[in-house]
Amino acid sequence: MAKSKTVYVCDECGAEHPKWVGRCGTCGAWETVKAFKHSPLKAGKGSSSVLKPLNQIVRHGDNRIPSTQSEFDAVLGGGLVRGSIILFGGQPGIGKSTLLLQISGLMATAGHKILYFSGEESGEQLAMRADRLDVGSENLMFANESIVESMTRSIEEQRPVVTIVDSIQTTYSENGENLPGSITQVRDSAAQLLRVAKELNVCIILVGHITKDGYLAGPKMLEHLVDTVLYLEGDRQSQVRLLRAAKNRFGSTSELGVYEMLRQGLIPVENPAKLFLSQRHSDVSGTVVVTSQEGSRTFFLEVQALVGGASYGNPQRNVTGFDLRRLQMLLAVLERRIGFQLGTQDVFINVVSGLKIAEPAADLGVAIAIISSLKNQVVDAGALIIGEIGLGGEVRNVGMIRQRVEEAKKLGFSHVILPQGDHKNLKDIGLDISPVRSVSEAVDIVF
Repeated sequence: MAKSKTVYVCDECGAEHPKWVGRCGTCGAWETVKAFKHSPLKAGKGSSSVLKPLNQIVRHGDNRIPSTQSEFDAVLGGGLVRGSIILFGGQPGIGKSTLLLQISGLMATAGHKILYFSGEESGEQLAMRADRLDVGSENLMFANESIVESMTRSIEEQRPVVTIVDSIQTTYSENGENLPGSITQVRDSAAQLLRVAKELNVCIILVGHITKDGYLAGPKMLEHLVDTVLYLEGDRQSQVRLLRAAKNRFGSTSELGVYEMLRQGLIPVENPAKLFLSQRHSDVSGTVVVTSQEGSRTFFLEVQALVGGASYGNPQRNVTGFDLRRLQMLLAVLERRIGFQLGTQDVFINVVSGLKIAEPAADLGVAIAIISSLKNQVVDAGALIIGEIGLGGEVRNVGMIRQRVEEAKKLGFSHVILPQGDHKNLKDIGLDISPVRSVSEAVDIVF
C-alpha cells in the first residue's frame, strides 16, 4: 500500500516545495508555506475511456439558461450554460450575495429549480435579505451547508438547474485532513462540484473571496478549473457596480455590466450614459465627454482635468480612472509638439463614475480637457471628442467609430471631433463631424 507523504504548499499561490521554507520562491510571500499530507493514488487496471467521434456528440440547442436579467446575461454571452461552473469574486460587501440572490429569485419565479448553499449565513439571515429584495419562490431552496459531499448528494437528488455555493472557501470535504479554506480543501471541493456539474448538466456558481491584493483567494488552479470567472467591482462609497468576466469559455470577456446599488438591491442600468453624465457641469473648464468601448457597448464618460502651478517643487500627476503612464505620455506630447508648458504644472485627471478607461480612444479628449483647464476656456457641451494620440502629435484612428457616433446622436450630441479617415461614410448620420489629423488641429477647432 502506498504511503502518504508530506508536501509543502504555499497558501497564496499554491506552489509546491520539497521542504518547508520561510518565503515562497514563486510569489515571494512570507510565512505562507504549510505542510499537507498527500496520499498518492493507487495504480490499477481500470477500464479505458469511452471515446466518440466529435461530429457524433449530441449538441443541445437550448443549452443556455437566461437569468432574465439583461446585464448579467450580456456579460455571460447570452445566459448561463448548462453544465458550466462559474467562479464569482469581489471585495467584501460589494454585493456578490445580493446579486446572486436576486438572480436566483428571478429564475425561480420563471420555473427553474435553484439550490442555494451557504456556509456563511443562516436561513433566517438569508430570508431577511430576501424579504428586503422582494425575493421568494418555492423553487428556490436553501441549506446552511459547508460539507461538499452533502451538497453533491442534494444536487443528485433534486436535479436543479442552477446551484449556488456561498462560498467555496467555507466548503470542505469530510475526507480531507485539513481545515476549511486551506489549499487542499478548496481544490478538492471544487473538483467534486466540477464533476457533478458535468455529469448532471447543472450550472454551479461558486462565490470566491478576494485577497488584500485583489486576487481570488485559494489556489490559482481554481481559476483554471472553472469555465467562467466573474468579478463584481466598484467603490463601496459609490452606488455604481461593474460586472465583468476575466475568463469565459462560452463568450467574450470584453462585455461589461453596470448596476446601481439601491435599497431594493442591485438594479441593472440599461443606459449608463444617463447615470454617468447626469451631474455634469458643462459650464466649467476642463470637462470633456469621451467614449469607451466595452465589448459591444459604448460608454460615454465625463473626464475632468485640473491644471495649476506646482506649489511644492515637483509637479503632481494624479489620476482616477485613467492610466498614469498614459497621462505622462500625453503631457510630453502637448509640451513638445504643441508648445504648452506643463512641466511645472500640477495635473489632476478624474473619470467621473468610477469606470476605468483602458482604451486609447480617450487620448484626444483627455488632452483637450487638460488644455481647457490650462487656458480656463469651456469646451462646448455638445461636443464629443474621439481619437488616439501618437508620439508625433498625430491623431490615430479608433475601432467601431460608426457605432460610437450613432450612439452620440441618440444622446443629443451635435458635434463630433474624430480622426481623419474615420469620417468617411458617416455623413448620413446627420451630425457636424470635424476630422483632424493632429492634436493642434483639434485645439484650433475646439478653442
